[in-house]
Amino acid sequence: MRIEKILIVLFCAALFVNRSEAQTKQTETFGQTWLGFLNQTRFSDKWGMWADLHLRTKESMVTGLSQSMIRLGLTYYINDDAKLTAGYAYVTHYPADNHANIAQPEHRPWQQFQWHTKYPKLRLMQWFRLDERFRRKILNNDALAPGYSFNWKFRYNFFSQFPLSKKRFAPGTFSFVVNDEVHLNFGKQIVNNYFDQNRFFLGFNYHVNKHDNLQFGWMYLFQQLAAGNRYKAINAARIFYFQNLDLRKKK
Repeated sequence: MRIEKILIVLFCAALFVNRSEAQTKQTETFGQTWLGFLNQTRFSDKWGMWADLHLRTKESMVTGLSQSMIRLGLTYYINDDAKLTAGYAYVTHYPADNHANIAQPEHRPWQQFQWHTKYPKLRLMQWFRLDERFRRKILNNDALAPGYSFNWKFRYNFFSQFPLSKKRFAPGTFSFVVNDEVHLNFGKQIVNNYFDQNRFFLGFNYHVNKHDNLQFGWMYLFQQLAAGNRYKAINAARIFYFQNLDLRKKK
């Protein structure tokens, strides 16, 4: 438990620093809504799949679209609590400042190590993820250019939930969620923004049944843009539906 407590303290400190930076740098602030469906299905003792879909609004919570994503992966189970996944994601960045009239596509291979830790009154999930981002180059507001820009992105996600009922994580109960994810950029084309973003989330899980959860709450995202002195702060309503299926035959 000691390392988890240390990580929680570090993330709270990171959130405080991010808020301080947002007050002193050139920062744009937006309100968005993030919708997601995430599925992990286990086929056998060793193999499974990952699939998730995302849709994000642009600003003012409901105005326009900023991004959509479909992500797929093949999962290898080391054991019941640890797994490796590799896959591919297709991302659409809808019209923005430097491509006002066109959408920018992105191809994103990814690899991940994920593990779970369970206690009577606490559940933890963590992952390390590596993304390879191939984003189509932009010619102007109206046209894409040939070729792709490329960079690596490293992500660390720490997810914790605390039961709010004596039945703990049983179907029909709620749990309180604290989640933080740090993103770091690296590669030849990264000059100013090695720190990409931090996502801090507070919310609730409603345990629909033994394998489905509806998660909803507030997320604060702080991001450094490529220019180096420009930042983006997003207050988002995040609504995710999680599905974890086990298709193995009962012994």
